[in-house]
Amino acid sequence: MSRSKSSSRWLREHFDDVYVKKAQAEGLRSRAVFKLEELVDRDRLLKPGMRVVDLGAAPGGWSQLVRQRLGDTGTVIALDILPMQGIAGVDFIEGDFREDAVLRQLEQHLGGQSVDLVLSDMAPNMSGVALADQIRAMDLAELALDFSRQWLKPGGAFLIKLFQGAGFDDYLRNLRAQFARVTMRKPKASRARSREVYALATGKKAGGGQTDETRA
Repeated sequence: MSRSKSSSRWLREHFDDVYVKKAQAEGLRSRAVFKLEELVDRDRLLKPGMRVVDLGAAPGGWSQLVRQRLGDTGTVIALDILPMQGIAGVDFIEGDFREDAVLRQLEQHLGGQSVDLVLSDMAPNMSGVALADQIRAMDLAELALDFSRQWLKPGGAFLIKLFQGAGFDDYLRNLRAQFARVTMRKPKASRARSREVYALATGKKAGGGQTDETRA
């Protein structure tokens, strides 16, 4: 079967993309690394000793960057339903973070501690049906926010990829109710025609989340 015009265009754009070539040249796992790199530098997201959880981590580019930036300090935990090649200094949990067995593994890795930063670059496999894809993307975003509500410490930060469309404004209102500050970012490595943006929510408000004591 021949490729559709849209998929052929995507393939041409992908292999001509300066960030794809740069990632390959530098031995990085994906071009998405450059999105996080810009945000980390601009907003000073990472500090020594932090506990960071990367949701939907595969192929591992974000976890790889966080581990490099934290050096030998802190904890980096990557979760994904897909397998991921190991990264030194990163604890990888394969499975759905809604499942009790996966959450028990997470608890063990955290040693009863809360999380300083939750990252989510999750996106559904796009079907090409705009409304259906947007609904699925927002469902993933809601799951990530619920995870952050439960695991982030008061004052913690949450960085998530969102797609502008149905449900976007309501989601932002919900974020602003739970965090002291919400800032929108569009990294240079995001393709200009993409509807993706990143919401950086900082200063998680106390209450409404699961504490260390209730998880014990």
